[in-house]
Amino acid sequence: MSPARPSRRTVLQAGAGAVALTGLSWGAGALYAGTQQGAQAAGEPSRPVRIGYLPITDASPLLVAHANGYYDDAAVPVADPILFRSWASLSEAFVAGRVDAIHMLMPMALYMRYGLGADVRITAWNHTNGSALTVRPDIAEVADLAGESVAIPAWWSIHNVVVQKMLRSTGLTPVMREAPSAGAGTVALLPMAPADMLPALNNGVIGGYVVADPFNAAAEARDVGHIHRFLGDVWRDHACCVTMMRGELLRHRPEAAAGFMDALVRAQAWARDNRPETAALLAGNYLPQPEPVILRALTYHAADHRDALHHPGWHGERLDFRPYPYPSFTEELVRAMQQTVVDAPAGFLDGLDPAAAHRELVDDTLVTRSIAKAGGLGVFGLTGTTRTEEIHP
Repeated sequence: MSPARPSRRTVLQAGAGAVALTGLSWGAGALYAGTQQGAQAAGEPSRPVRIGYLPITDASPLLVAHANGYYDDAAVPVADPILFRSWASLSEAFVAGRVDAIHMLMPMALYMRYGLGADVRITAWNHTNGSALTVRPDIAEVADLAGESVAIPAWWSIHNVVVQKMLRSTGLTPVMREAPSAGAGTVALLPMAPADMLPALNNGVIGGYVVADPFNAAAEARDVGHIHRFLGDVWRDHACCVTMMRGELLRHRPEAAAGFMDALVRAQAWARDNRPETAALLAGNYLPQPEPVILRALTYHAADHRDALHHPGWHGERLDFRPYPYPSFTEELVRAMQQTVVDAPAGFLDGLDPAAAHRELVDDTLVTRSIAKAGGLGVFGLTGTTRTEEIHP
């Protein structure tokens, strides 16, 4: 017997209930008490560095470095990575000092720093691309999403930023906490944990979702949806997740932080050249998805997704690992976030200078050194430390 389909009202109420989590609206007292505890613990030189991650391919560099023993090679004691089920829980644990290093949605990193005043820094890009808009089989064009709900992993995500650009370019209007209307050309955005998206799509609760892999690959493997557009085909080589460290780790244990970055960059270089092996490592120890689905997400072939690629030369289907954090991306992201609808506290964006945001939040000292030790930018297919952002919804 098939499960009962939830009403649209139920879906919208669930989305409203998730606002506090996806906006990270915690009590300040508990938050900063946790931060103080984390500061004390971070000063203990013998304590292992604690890694937090979500079970998605975005976490690959952190996990590959652990699986391949790269942290050990760099003489950095690291505890077994801790799996979290949502961006909200991972973010809360990081800001409160329960984990020291994470991969994190870059818009949420900006919120942590400027919305919460948290002592955190972006120390590298974790990966580029790796996300897509996946829709039900009956949806052929973005315009067909009028009157539908689309799930996003968090308000503060590149997924929300990019899908809103896509909707507006088609003449649709993203809305929150209201039923979408086909006649009015509105699309309801609904925060949802990535693991819940595929069942919601399969049950017809939503018209599509925009999220990291392997959830897009899983929808195709189970024949419940298809990838409509890779986000890397909308914003070329964008950073979805960044590597973040707590300020206490950088200040009090600089050698551990430097060794950690050496291991991470080494893992990125290995993962981009050893994709089948990476899939096997992730499936065997860290991610709950089966190896064929993870491998599919790491090795998409452009020929199989021609309709999802308007700019095939960009290779937007390819999850890649390029650690250098480009200032131009931070600056363009801040400007895009200032134009993005969110059901979360957004006052921190008012008057935020894009160039200053990069200088204050991003510290590329360690990653620049680690890239040089790994053989230079060319190892990652890069030619320089400046670039021009290319965005075509």
